[in-house]
Amino acid sequence: MKQNYQLLLDKKLKELQGRDSVPTLLLHSCCAPCSSYVLEYLSRYFSITVFYYNPNIYPDEEYEKRVKEQQRFIEQFPAKYPISFCRGEFAKERFYEVTKGLEQEREGGARCEACFRLRLEESAALASEMGMEFFTTTLSISPMKNAELLNEIGQEMGERYGVEYLCSDFKKRNGFKRSVELSEAYSMYRQDYCGCVYSYQERQRQKEERI
Repeated sequence: MKQNYQLLLDKKLKELQGRDSVPTLLLHSCCAPCSSYVLEYLSRYFSITVFYYNPNIYPDEEYEKRVKEQQRFIEQFPAKYPISFCRGEFAKERFYEVTKGLEQEREGGARCEACFRLRLEESAALASEMGMEFFTTTLSISPMKNAELLNEIGQEMGERYGVEYLCSDFKKRNGFKRSVELSEAYSMYRQDYCGCVYSYQERQRQKEERI
């Protein structure tokens, strides 16, 4: 039976509201626009550390642009509880190692799964090291991302590192639509491709075909 991850999140948040203390959450973020709605939503319940770990990003200047935009949004967003920022290592070689042999895979296929695993494992490891109670990712806000796969990987990594994965499907309840609205409200740079060189090349091909 297919899980309803939004209902699982609702249940968890209801449980947490009965606590005296504010729970801690490590939020892996793929970019500022995707994080916007997620932070608006979750900062009402958690003290959040945003972990920007995306060694898949291409080219280097795109990576730096996304990092700065993430930091700018955090600084400007009026959150109920504190939001801090942690910049992960831009270890490009790790992305190319885990995706070796998968270069020709379709977007959303085995190459993307390998990339998800890389980023979620690093997030789980850091969450454990920091003593966080929960961790999750913004990735499920994208209509192009498989929330079921992301939650399965997240739970697997959570069990491996001893940190609870916060199940979610942030695109639900107009989450993606709200992220677009917030991006416009904060005048964010909003990229037109996922991030890696393969998605960049695919996007360039699509643009050329329209000419």
